[in-house]
Amino acid sequence: MSFYITYVLVSIGLFAFSALFALFAVYGERKVSAFIQDRLGPTETGKFGLLQTLADILKLLQKEMIIPTAADKILFMMAPAIIFIAVYMGFAALPWAPGLIPSKINLGLYYIFAIISIETLGILMAGWGSNNKYSILGAMRSAAQIISYEIPAGFALISVVMIAQTLNLQDIAIQQGTLSAEKIKFLGFWDITKIGGILSWNIFRAPHLIIAFVIYFIASLAESNRAPFDIPEAESELVSGFHTEFTGLRFGLVFLAEYSMMFLVSMVGVILFLGAWNTPLPNIGAIHLADWTTSKVWGIFWIATKTLTLVGIQMWIRWTIPRLRVDQLMNLCWKVLTPLAFVCMLVSGIWRIWLM
Repeated sequence: MSFYITYVLVSIGLFAFSALFALFAVYGERKVSAFIQDRLGPTETGKFGLLQTLADILKLLQKEMIIPTAADKILFMMAPAIIFIAVYMGFAALPWAPGLIPSKINLGLYYIFAIISIETLGILMAGWGSNNKYSILGAMRSAAQIISYEIPAGFALISVVMIAQTLNLQDIAIQQGTLSAEKIKFLGFWDITKIGGILSWNIFRAPHLIIAFVIYFIASLAESNRAPFDIPEAESELVSGFHTEFTGLRFGLVFLAEYSMMFLVSMVGVILFLGAWNTPLPNIGAIHLADWTTSKVWGIFWIATKTLTLVGIQMWIRWTIPRLRVDQLMNLCWKVLTPLAFVCMLVSGIWRIWLM
């Protein structure tokens, strides 16, 4: 019985975290966009406008959940739940610190990549079930975009897996710090297992993974429908895309899924490329700064800091780069990112055989 209680508590905790993150991330994005556009952002509701997002959520929860007369009611009602649950379940396999992971899955990376793909099904259900031309166009765009960009993202992730030789995210994290039992030689003379810090991150262990990381990060923006890849929600063309007809709590779930996805893809990028919960500080002689990460508290601090930094970059990009056209979106995917990701995967194979 205690086993089930533990999992229920973990599930509630992850949901509470995703909700709180969305609450503060929306406020943060409003302030970031205001700074970039030389304005103030929320100021009236609470000190510095801190309560503005909370007020918006309370208003949203009180709104009537309208179902259009001609909508497919079953698909329309199920779609927001499927979109959110697909993203929410991805949090189960993310390691937060040494020994701190909601669900120990040997195929953690494969699980996350598989489960968030279900979001595409929910988006298609939302567009088709709404019986709205703008919604179905947005849903079809989103499905085409997500499916296309999963290919370069997948190749980029495989590049890391070939170096790490595991799909277990906790093992990949351990390999990038001083806790690793495997001694990894860097450039033939540095034992980075002892030095630790930033030198043991995957992008420095195998420098071609810097390119793989950039490819993954760009693809993750498309996976999250974030600018400059927010074509499925293009206000100037499609009103709001696949969620045009959603109101109240249903719209809230779609909105929550987008911000949860931002955090999820950023944290996966941190785990695979940027040292996970390991500190960037190296061991220097008798000063063992890298060994700080053996603490769960420090582990959570470092992985949260790195992840929120990537989330901040996502927000910065949204308010800096204009939206791409559909043809530009597909050209970037198939003619640039996919060939580069394939080359990274090929180099990972050569690197593993000859240099490690």
